[in-house]
Amino acid sequence: MANPLRSEVATLDPRSMDHLCSEYLKNNYINPEISERLGVKRGLRNPDGTGVLAGLTNVCDVVGYYKSKDGQVLPAPGRLIYRGIDIKELVEEAYTHDRFVFEEVIWLLLFGNLPTKQELEEFCALLEAHRELPDGFVEEMIMRAPSPNIMNKMERSVLCLYSYDEKADDLSLPNILNQSINLIASLPTIMVNAYQLKRRAYDRQSMYLHLPVPGQSTAEHILSTYRADQQYTHEEAKLLDMCLLVHADHGGGNCSTFTCRVQTSSGTDTYSAIAGAIGALKGPKHGGANHQVIRQLDEMMEALHDPSDEDEVHDYLRRILRKEVGDRSGLIYGIGHAVYTLSDPRAEILRDHAIPLAEKKGYAKEMHLLCLIEKLAPEVFAREKGAKHVCANVDLYSGLIYRMLGISEDLFTPLFAIARMPGWCAHRVEEVKFANRIIRPAYKYLGDTHPYQPLEKR
Repeated sequence: MANPLRSEVATLDPRSMDHLCSEYLKNNYINPEISERLGVKRGLRNPDGTGVLAGLTNVCDVVGYYKSKDGQVLPAPGRLIYRGIDIKELVEEAYTHDRFVFEEVIWLLLFGNLPTKQELEEFCALLEAHRELPDGFVEEMIMRAPSPNIMNKMERSVLCLYSYDEKADDLSLPNILNQSINLIASLPTIMVNAYQLKRRAYDRQSMYLHLPVPGQSTAEHILSTYRADQQYTHEEAKLLDMCLLVHADHGGGNCSTFTCRVQTSSGTDTYSAIAGAIGALKGPKHGGANHQVIRQLDEMMEALHDPSDEDEVHDYLRRILRKEVGDRSGLIYGIGHAVYTLSDPRAEILRDHAIPLAEKKGYAKEMHLLCLIEKLAPEVFAREKGAKHVCANVDLYSGLIYRMLGISEDLFTPLFAIARMPGWCAHRVEEVKFANRIIRPAYKYLGDTHPYQPLEKR
């Protein structure tokens, strides 16, 4: 997607690139069988599929299985626990007392306990006061270089904030917490501004730059600044608040959080560590999966004669696994997880609270189809792959929720980043204060050794 306002990055001509690629492929190859023979834990995964133990944390626990006395991995209902509190309890509080709880979760993840009423009120006011960006930042750092991908723009903007911080490299606890709160508060503003500029530069549509409205929760702030008329319903904001809550953290081993911890372990600054996490989250194997779920959903709605017919849906899912339909990848997007086996609590929460809004917004058929995929996919996997335990993951429902809220697909993964920012910051603080050792796994060299060959003899 070309930006008509800027020239493109220079690229080599195809003939030169063919030569360079051929040269690389001629001299480079690693046989995957060697990894198995040497016991390499590819992806930092154990042979039984569990993660390699790389550190300790008090921030979050992800429960999807348990190990028997003989070390066998056994399935268990999924649980996600923030600082000792099951997220389902937080969701129950939100709906029982009709409150927005993402701000409370931010405090919980950062500081380790639930805030008092006064602490929460003061903290919400603090976040509200830091939503605006530094003077000139939007004009100089966002508007001067629009990006077709908002994640790249958010990553660059976070790095640029380094230049506005006189204590950017200070690794003291007060300073890191101050930087964390600023980033948590301002990232939604960065996201919306970057998106509006993308609309103008690439989509050739009008952009709207709204100022933050006092007294809003993070979810309300996002909807208010994103929408041209700044209007939203309470039900819409509550559902977005749920999306932020369930994505706020997922342990220290997920790709983006581990990236943040690895960079933090080197002694780098907060902006570099968080920008690295954003870059990791951008990858479709991590944060971009709900895009693929939405595309799969659209394809199925068009291809199926009756999307509510279980037999027809079952047959289509079987054909997906056989690479006969869809993108021919053999993947049912939104199904399966690295940790969860029987259930993903985040998917359950979003499904249950999205159904009423789906009916009001005219998405009941799509929601029903996703529910059928969740129900039927494990059986299809068992028959086709012999897989005993697969379940729906959070991405199965999050994309449709954002679509129901009228949110552009451009912002699906950026919203994930906004939600995960408290978790990244909490893990960074923990890494600085208690780990205090650079993360340095080993890689075995497979190449041979040979003497240097003089240029004239090559």
